[in-house]
Amino acid sequence: MRRLPPLSLYIHIPWCVQKCPYCDFNSHALKGEVPHEEYVRHLLADLDDSMALVAGREVSSLFIGGGTPSLLSAEAMQSLLDGVRQRLTLSADAEITMEANPGTVEADRFRGYQQAGINRISIGVQSFDAEKLQRLGRIHGADEARRAARLAQGLGLRSFNLDLMHGLPNQSPEQALDDLRSAIELEPPHLSWYQLTIEPNTLFASKPPVLPDDDALWDIYQLGHQLLSQAGYQQYETSAYAKAGYQCQHNLNYWRFGDYLGIGCGAHGKMTAENGEVIRTVKVRHPRGYMQGNYLDKKYQVAADDLPFEFFMNRFRLFEATPREQFQAFTGLAESTVRQALDQALADGYLTESATHWQTTRKGQLFLNPLLELFM
Repeated sequence: MRRLPPLSLYIHIPWCVQKCPYCDFNSHALKGEVPHEEYVRHLLADLDDSMALVAGREVSSLFIGGGTPSLLSAEAMQSLLDGVRQRLTLSADAEITMEANPGTVEADRFRGYQQAGINRISIGVQSFDAEKLQRLGRIHGADEARRAARLAQGLGLRSFNLDLMHGLPNQSPEQALDDLRSAIELEPPHLSWYQLTIEPNTLFASKPPVLPDDDALWDIYQLGHQLLSQAGYQQYETSAYAKAGYQCQHNLNYWRFGDYLGIGCGAHGKMTAENGEVIRTVKVRHPRGYMQGNYLDKKYQVAADDLPFEFFMNRFRLFEATPREQFQAFTGLAESTVRQALDQALADGYLTESATHWQTTRKGQLFLNPLLELFM
């Protein structure tokens, strides 16, 4: 039976102090001051324009990403979250996450963000190696990263996350593991540990650095996974590890093919209408156009033929089992429409199947792209 999935809210803050050479997110180097109050006004107006899609549903998680959301003042964050609460019903235990850079000025604002309603902070560390940080274009040092993590821990937040990258330019397996050990020492409840990839339209794409070869990358992953497991972290998604009970609820909703409303420059959204149509939205990317009141760039219905791939592309990133009934519940399609692809995935050893669930095997987790191609 068709039903509406849980709903999350994503808010995008587009500015950074400078653009990192690996970054393909919608971020813009800051020229002058952040227009704190003006941008919050536009975010709330964007939300007003999007309310018809919400249809009175409760929001289970909120994520403020960027760019560098921690460039926004604590006062502006308070106005933003107050405005959101006036328009939407947040669940009583809603996870409210904000991304932050470890720079000293931003870290000093953490308490103000907490008072505004932030209960989870995700800190973009990337590395503890000074040379690697410089190569990545990061503006903080290792000491600032440690200070920010300790401050987040001392606030008694619901949780905090450290973002860490591996496979960096000229990085040896031992250097990658040293980074991981430094992160583990700070005892974050959640660690995002992901491999650097060269994305189109980035500085690294035009001037590619020398990255570790495939054998070194495999060593880094295997040894790092072992290190994290021994420290009590469980891998629950392709690039995410958490202590028991500390998985990121917002990201879980993404990967479970939940709905999310996106507001802010370049924000993407995926919403299920009451008639069952799956709608995708994209907001205007550049702050200049967005802050002229032009919010919506694209809005389109996902074709029925594309829904199986979109569903499994998300679900199979998670290491948890996928309830079979959710395929029809969230796509409106009968399981028979993907039976041939499922049978092939079972035969290839990518999946196991029970009466109620599909579970990716270790092979399916390691070779996700070939598995997903079966559903295209």
